Formats: sequence, structure tokens, C-alpha cells
Amino acid sequence: MLRQVLECGSPLPLSSATKRQRAAALQDASALFTQRIQRDTRRAPIKTLVVPLLDIKNLKLDFLSGDASLRAVDGVSLSMEAGETVCLVGESGCGKTVTALSIGRLVPTPPANYVSGEVLLNGRDVLKMSPAELRDIRGGVVSYVFQEPSASLNPVIRIGKQIKESLKLHRPEKAADEEVIRLLKLVRIPAPESRIRNYPFEMSGGMQQRVMIAMALASEPKLLVADEPTTALDVTIQAQILELLLDLKKRLGMSILLITHNLGIVGDIADRVAVMYAGQIVELAPARDLLRRPLHPYTKALMNSVPQLNGTATRLSAIPGSVPRIGNFPPGCRFFPRCPSAKPECANTMPELVEVETKRWVRCLYANS
Repeated sequence: MLRQVLECGSPLPLSSATKRQRAAALQDASALFTQRIQRDTRRAPIKTLVVPLLDIKNLKLDFLSGDASLRAVDGVSLSMEAGETVCLVGESGCGKTVTALSIGRLVPTPPANYVSGEVLLNGRDVLKMSPAELRDIRGGVVSYVFQEPSASLNPVIRIGKQIKESLKLHRPEKAADEEVIRLLKLVRIPAPESRIRNYPFEMSGGMQQRVMIAMALASEPKLLVADEPTTALDVTIQAQILELLLDLKKRLGMSILLITHNLGIVGDIADRVAVMYAGQIVELAPARDLLRRPLHPYTKALMNSVPQLNGTATRLSAIPGSVPRIGNFPPGCRFFPRCPSAKPECANTMPELVEVETKRWVRCLYANS
């Protein structure tokens, strides 16, 4: 239209009205042309790619024993979002701790060998980091609380100095008694001003575990890995530690990976649950869905072994047999020898971890049957 207006010349003199009409037409055509340019050159909004805080992809880890290579973690995949709590559940010997230690590449090599896979922490592969980079993320991004505080704390160094050591490594500007006292208050240790001079053996098991949590929080990590932090504590102290972890998560906005063998504590703390057996994740689901309706036979067996206050059974339900040793896994489904609903096909067919329902992943040939 603009070209037609520009090219439509006339050899005859124009009247004032015609000139005004032509000028108005030229202005309208110019405006339309400008709108077309703006519409054609308008860019689509760029979508922001959200990277999970932790993304383990097909992790395989072996332990070397002489000439043999024994698979301890076999194809584990697990992701965590910022601010999420995930529970890793299973019997002793299932590979939970080895998987958790792999997040910070804390499993010594040798005897361990990271065969394949990725452990992405904030989008960076831990398995490809240099020693200097690993020192930055250990504590700076991921911190650990181990199940035996008495074995993790140095018995001949005062707890205040041990907490201050973590501050010096990651927050040197805060390495003072005032910050140590603040951390001890944060984990609800009474009279922290005097407690900083205590040795670990002068404190109870529950207080020692709180000191371990304070040490882990000193570096302000984004991910806290708690490896069965309530195992050696009595029931009332266990409840206090779990309540403390939940409170700290809300106040500090960190994520928690809680390792446990007790499904009874999962419902109060977890957003999602990953059930692990013989080096593999066999079920992954939102906590409420899993507790309400477990799908894998192993998860069902774990649920049945939890004591019920309102139950009528005279004896606890136990899972027959034991977790197979690494290097001696069955060729098919690894839970087959202990599974009450096993079928002949399970003996030789290795099931894949598949999404059978929305956000529900199960490693079983007959999960929906």
C-alpha cells in the first residue's frame, strides 16, 4: 500500500483537499508498515531452563576385590529439586550409603571404581571435578551428617574448635566464637556459651548429633545428606532430631536427602521416597502415594514390617532371607528369591525401572497386576 501511494504520481496540479487526502493515506500506510515490522521481528519469550539441584544419571560403581569387580551401585538415577526432601529407604547392604557418598565423591578410588554415569550437582558433574573443585563443593554445596556422631567427632578436640574448622574452610570471615554459639543455638543446644568448650565425650548421643548438624550447617550448604541420623538414639531423641531437620529445612531453604531403613518416619518428613534394593532403585514415588499404596513387593514387605499400634498381629512381619551380597546377585529380578508373589519369568528377566503411573516409577514385571 505504501509503495502504491509513493508511485501514484499525477502530472496535473492537485487541489488542497486531494493533497490532504494523499498525506493522510501516506501516514496510514507508514503506520501499517511499522506495525508489520514490529510484529514480524518480535521474538518469542526465552524459556528459562531449570536445573535440578542434584541429578544422578545411571550411576554404576564397582568395588575391586583382587581380580574381581563387584557391582555395588547398578544404574541408579535420582534427581532432587531445591528445597525438596527425599528419603532413600532400604535394608542394610542395599547401597544407600554408597550412593549418598558418591554425591560428594567420598568413596575412595581404589577400591571403588566409578564405571559410568553422572552425578550432577548444580549442573556440574562431580565425577569429572578436580580435587580443588571437590574441596569447594564438599561442605560448600553438599554437607553430610553421619549415623555415628561419636565416631565422626574428634574425641580430643573441643566441639567449638571442630565447628570453627568448618567455618574457616568455607566462611573464614565468620570463624569466631559468636558464629559457633549462633549455630549451637540454631540446633537447640542449651547453654551454648559454655558448651563450646566441651569435648564430645562430655555430651549425650543426641547432643553429639546436634553438634554434627551444626558442623554441617556451618558452611551453609544447599543439600544436607543425613545418613541414618537417628539410628543410635532412643525414640524420643529420634523425634527431636527429625523435628529439628524439618525446622532447619524451612528456615534455611535447603534440600535434605535422608537415608533410613525405617519407613515409619518417612511420612512425616519426605516429599518423595526412593526404595533401594541390591544396588538398584526399585520404586520411586511421592511419599503419600507410596505409603498409601506401595506397588513393588519389596516396598510392601517393608511396610508390613513396620510396627502398628492399632494392629492385631502378635508377631512382627519379617522378610524371609537377606539382601544378596554384591557379586552374587540373581540374574533376573534381584528380589526374586525373597518375593512372595514371584513368577517363573522373574528368575531370568531383569525388570526395568518404568513409570507405571504419573510420577510413580517401579522396577517390577507385574507391578500393575
